[in-house]
Amino acid sequence: MLPIMYTVFDLHCDTADRLAWQSLPSDLKTASDMDFYGPGDENAPELCRDLKRNHCHISLEGIGDTPWAQCFACFIPDELSASQSLAFFEHVESYLDNQVAINSDRIGIAAGGRDIATILESKRVAAVRTIENARFFALDPAYVDEASRRGILMASLSWNAAGPLTSGHDTADGVTAAGFAALRRMEAAGIAIDVSHLNDRCFGEVAAATDAPLVASHSNSRTVCSAPRNLTDAQFDCIRERGGLVGLNFYNGFLREEGEADFDDISRHIDRWLERGGEDVIALGSDFDGCDTPRCIATAADMTAFQNLLQARFGETITAKLCGLNALRFFGAPQSRLMASIDHADKEIAAGEYEDYNAFASRLKAEYCL
Repeated sequence: MLPIMYTVFDLHCDTADRLAWQSLPSDLKTASDMDFYGPGDENAPELCRDLKRNHCHISLEGIGDTPWAQCFACFIPDELSASQSLAFFEHVESYLDNQVAINSDRIGIAAGGRDIATILESKRVAAVRTIENARFFALDPAYVDEASRRGILMASLSWNAAGPLTSGHDTADGVTAAGFAALRRMEAAGIAIDVSHLNDRCFGEVAAATDAPLVASHSNSRTVCSAPRNLTDAQFDCIRERGGLVGLNFYNGFLREEGEADFDDISRHIDRWLERGGEDVIALGSDFDGCDTPRCIATAADMTAFQNLLQARFGETITAKLCGLNALRFFGAPQSRLMASIDHADKEIAAGEYEDYNAFASRLKAEYCL
């Protein structure tokens, strides 16, 4: 019996930065204080430039035939000023555009839920634009509207340090006036608010300032692993109650407090969220190309084996929701076309090869009103 191929919707990776880094203007590279983005890139720079084939965590070859929507974050370093961050954003987005154009037979840019569904249906990877640490919004709230026109579907307002909008866990500073203005503009523009990296004070102030659903694109459970970047139970509950999403981060240091994490460590975070009624909240937020990952999900090429582990531990429905369906629903993909996982299986193998395939398909279709 062949395994079901589940649709992936990964809420966060740093791959766009890693690929674009070598061509970054020298002043921005100097200000960021990094000559290369990822470990080992300096030894083989030619292997971290192309989206199709590279030694990064994510490549089109590594993704293979898995139905896959990927949020490609433009991660803006804390060291950059608001003005520098705008130039940095333009560079990374232009590089991503070029890579998508070169590989248009395998990937397309999605500007919204309908685009995501259409691209997945064409058996291509759906690339979703996001921003991590959108510091340039502090220059003028109008840049929020410009980002929306560029197809940005989600943005966070800080990384680790104090910023012009909000602050991360390096400080206890709160949301600035510019930050509140950006939040109002993001809500009006329909850009999802990503609360990953906010310190606890900023999380509370953001939650109080808006009724919008919140997304923690790449954060785990602080009850399971006490890293301050992880979510408290109360924060998770807040996101759940608003119909938001929490993306499971594959970083070893957010999965367990010491040593390399394994699948049991990953499972403990999922278990905690399920205990708190999070079946429709959980998603993937790999942080690929931005962290060290466990061997069971070291790169995108390991996703099928990882899904097999998830299915064996949590069953088909939870696996489907975690891997992609919850995120697809949140971002507005048409409900009648969310079954890329089942559609791909239909095309490749007869339904009779799964002894429980029809029951699984019927259950998901009923639950998602398909």
